[in-house]
Amino acid sequence: MAQYDVYGVGNALVDMEFEVTPDFLKEMKVQKGLMTLVDEARQAELINNLHGVQHKRSCGGSAANTLIAVAQMGGKGFYSCKVAGDETGDFYTKDLLASGLDSNIKDSAPDGITGRCMVMITPDADRTMNTYLGITETFSEAELNTEAIKNSKYLYMEGYLVTSPTGKAAAIKARDLAKSAGVKVALTFSDPGIVGFFKDGFTEMIGEGVDLIFCNEDEARSFTGKENLGEAFEALKKVAKSFAITTGAAGAILWDGNKEIQVVTAPVDAIDTNGAGDLFAGSFLYALTQGKTFGEAGKLACAASGKLVQQFGPRLKKEQAQEIKKRIFG
Repeated sequence: MAQYDVYGVGNALVDMEFEVTPDFLKEMKVQKGLMTLVDEARQAELINNLHGVQHKRSCGGSAANTLIAVAQMGGKGFYSCKVAGDETGDFYTKDLLASGLDSNIKDSAPDGITGRCMVMITPDADRTMNTYLGITETFSEAELNTEAIKNSKYLYMEGYLVTSPTGKAAAIKARDLAKSAGVKVALTFSDPGIVGFFKDGFTEMIGEGVDLIFCNEDEARSFTGKENLGEAFEALKKVAKSFAITTGAAGAILWDGNKEIQVVTAPVDAIDTNGAGDLFAGSFLYALTQGKTFGEAGKLACAASGKLVQQFGPRLKKEQAQEIKKRIFG
């Protein structure tokens, strides 16, 4: 019997969320709606020029938010990442472990600067990220726990790792370890801009194919090169046994390996979409690892994401996750 439901690999970033205006993004020449990698000086410049509302910081990074969702729903997860032995790294470690996850970072933290992600939320609920990777840029195979990978039901790879040579290599190594142990492999595309720029890297991470891909409409089109979503849907079948494409307020389109499933969501007033895709993946993986069908997993994932976008912050509170799970599954 597997020790973990999901083993995740990804960047460790302390999320700092700010409410800003579109004018601020234009003034500071920030590309709206995308994740942009910046150096420490540029991030400091942005923070020094901010006059918006700042929300509390939290341990994050895309895959971390997904694994925390798994834990909040009641699953067991292991997250491999890299932080430094600074104040930010100490905060990250305590926050991550408090969520109920197991991790390699509880054992050691080298000298350096822990990564930080500025998440800028505009009134249209869109999220724009400027990320200073810090020490997580050197995330590598050294941070992997071979036994934990082999004792998991799913390996979950964060797409952002494609931007780092050592991070991409670590994801590929984890994928190979998982496949050799009969562990299913899931990948998230993470960001349309990253997919477009690093398509060859994503092809390497996918290798001969993965069991499950998570993406949104723009990422599906970017990776497949198809403008039509229906054509992108068909093209994804060539690289993944199954996949879930989120379609914003409309819900999600799923492929379970045999049939297409549409999941329709109830209309909500969104104020912050940051973390919605991560929560979708975490809720979805939790449901699958508990023996639920793709349709049931999609229903839980859409319900959770629909709740999240109505509040600020990249994840739900544990009580909220449990309430949604109870409402969907009884």
